[in-house]
Amino acid sequence: VSQSRYHTTYIANPRSQTKLQVRLIPIGVFGLFGYHSLLFLALASAPSVYANLVNYLWPVLIVLLAPLFLTNTKVTGKMLLGVVMGFSGAAIAIVSGSQIVTSFSVGYIFAFLAAIVWAIYSLVSKRVGGFNAKTIGAFAFISGLLALLGHFLFEAPVALNEINWILLIALGIGPLGAAFYLWDYALSRGDPQQVGLLSFITPLLSTALLLIVLGQPLSTWLALAAGLIVGGAFLGRVSKT
Repeated sequence: VSQSRYHTTYIANPRSQTKLQVRLIPIGVFGLFGYHSLLFLALASAPSVYANLVNYLWPVLIVLLAPLFLTNTKVTGKMLLGVVMGFSGAAIAIVSGSQIVTSFSVGYIFAFLAAIVWAIYSLVSKRVGGFNAKTIGAFAFISGLLALLGHFLFEAPVALNEINWILLIALGIGPLGAAFYLWDYALSRGDPQQVGLLSFITPLLSTALLLIVLGQPLSTWLALAAGLIVGGAFLGRVSKT
């Protein structure tokens, strides 16, 4: 089924927007469970700052791999420059203030594989026209069950108190759960390459928020990161016109 034909059928049939899309569940579990499993393995076996930096190759991969999944999509010279600027800004935001680590860790391989999984999941999501809310909920539910199974099989038991449970539930319902729906909304209605470039803003905002919470001043490095990310996103937008 072609991308355009599937998308037309999906929009034309209102029931498809509320019915559980069973045949798409493996795609979602591959994306949500596969990505987070690899990312947590990376963070557990490599310096977290640098593992996170490698993980943030996924916006780059979304831009570069888009022509393999989506018709009428190409990578231009301006877009490549935008990718380099965006990733450079993200690298500055993530690594700034951290001790330089030069040794290699197997965790970096897990982080790179996580980036590949999330990029493929995102592009396939765009190709099929997006997922409805019920289907995304099924992705998260099945992925959660698999994560619990993995914990019982491969990790030491963890005793959680009431505060831990409250925080975990709030995180799942709030920012983490909402992120899955918002990400699907952005991809299904926007240009995935432009969305990928804008995604470099995430480590910038998280670093800025951390500094604000800790009461530390925003550095000139963070301002430079912001300039590179915004400039790269703008350049990518211009290249589409």
